[in-house]
Amino acid sequence: MSTWTSKALGVLVLLGLAACQPGAGLSTLGMAAQKPVTVLNGSLRVAGPKGYCPDPATVAEADDSAVVFLGRCAAENGVRPAVLTVSAGAAGSGIAMASGGESLAAFFKTDAGRATLARSGRARDITLGTALADGDLFLMRIEDRSEGVYWRGMLALGGRLVSISATGPDLPPPDGRILVETTATALQRANPRP
Repeated sequence: MSTWTSKALGVLVLLGLAACQPGAGLSTLGMAAQKPVTVLNGSLRVAGPKGYCPDPATVAEADDSAVVFLGRCAAENGVRPAVLTVSAGAAGSGIAMASGGESLAAFFKTDAGRATLARSGRARDITLGTALADGDLFLMRIEDRSEGVYWRGMLALGGRLVSISATGPDLPPPDGRILVETTATALQRANPRP
């Protein structure tokens, strides 16, 4: 792996992906209307797919990064309960996506890569299943001892690395993947390229 690729993948560690796991206390019912939440001094708008709303009370920003949780909108009882987590890294962190899907998959198979994905911070708690690039989105099927099986996606938006995960106690992994993909599409629409 080239030095440039190693530095770009190091950005993933700095993003602190382990801290971006959903909290158990977030309700997936009763979110307000489906309006985007703006974070990072207006540089990123967080929007969810149909039926899922960002919860402004969960917005956490620090050191040029942000985390926002999304749950079912109040009027969407027919939508599967799930917690969507959108985290954004520092300005320029999106360069990690330039290394491509194969390099990202190789990184996340290492102990350091798996540790960044683990809620516990321990590589041994993560089993990485599928890891693939789908257009601008990098997708991973992850098994975490404390979270179970879920999907996570990554993409670059406005120069920032953005991570998306979908979890829920009764969320089948195929539905989780669809939620990650549709959240990525909603984010791309809310943050069009200049």
